[in-house]
Amino acid sequence: MLIALAQTDCVLGDVEANLDTARAQIEQSAAQGADLVVFPELSLHGYHLGVLPRDASIEANDPRLLELSTLGPDVLVGFHEHTGLRAYNTAGHYADGALLHAHRKLYLPNYLAWEERKHVSPGQSLRAYDLTKSRSGGRGATLVCNDAWQPALPWLAVQDGAEVLFVPTNSAASLDPEAMDTGLYWDTLLSYTAKMLQCWVVFVNRVGNEHGAAFWGGSRVVDPRGAVVAQAPKWEPALVTIEIDLAEARRQRRAVPLVAEARLGLIDREVRRLIDEGGDH
Repeated sequence: MLIALAQTDCVLGDVEANLDTARAQIEQSAAQGADLVVFPELSLHGYHLGVLPRDASIEANDPRLLELSTLGPDVLVGFHEHTGLRAYNTAGHYADGALLHAHRKLYLPNYLAWEERKHVSPGQSLRAYDLTKSRSGGRGATLVCNDAWQPALPWLAVQDGAEVLFVPTNSAASLDPEAMDTGLYWDTLLSYTAKMLQCWVVFVNRVGNEHGAAFWGGSRVVDPRGAVVAQAPKWEPALVTIEIDLAEARRQRRAVPLVAEARLGLIDREVRRLIDEGGDH
């Protein structure tokens, strides 16, 4: 499966301009034979939704989104979704002019400079899904940015059959690197997740400056042994393509079955006990 990492900048709130950028990247990826193009989190809207003078959210079945996947490759793109009742930070996977899967960000940062919970609601489900363009078959799952920082979510995705995790992201350089070096956190997290869950990890971070935040890029692909096999530069737009073999995750899991024994009943009992004792519902 040839995957293109579209490390892009975007114009805050200008959906049409960002769609033009996306189309150009998809056309370039199609010329290289890509099966899937992955864009950063909120790539069609920008991150700081709270400073926009008016709502620019769109529906997941917006014809402009469906059209993106008629240019050749599948497309995984981030946008501000509105259902008529609630808004979400959504990453949609589109294939052949149709919505294949929509993941609504589950864990919304609401600390330091991040105020996502003010502008979007958390999603309520996590599902792996079949990848239509993979020549060896296989399943993927999407985790939007902070979702990947929650240890239970990548594990759940893998237990649902995911052999590749797509992680579209808006990660900015920390204003206090001594307190939290975001780049170092991601370096450790991505390698650990891929190695311990024996899966591919496709991380696509945006670049550019927006409302005081500097997004650093550094998009990459990590193989099921934890090795970085493709990487985009930092601080500048880039389009990086790489062939991945999803069957490699299956081979690694057969050789060293780290994720085979899930003990889902045990997990269920202990989670229910914590809820009953006053934990987070």
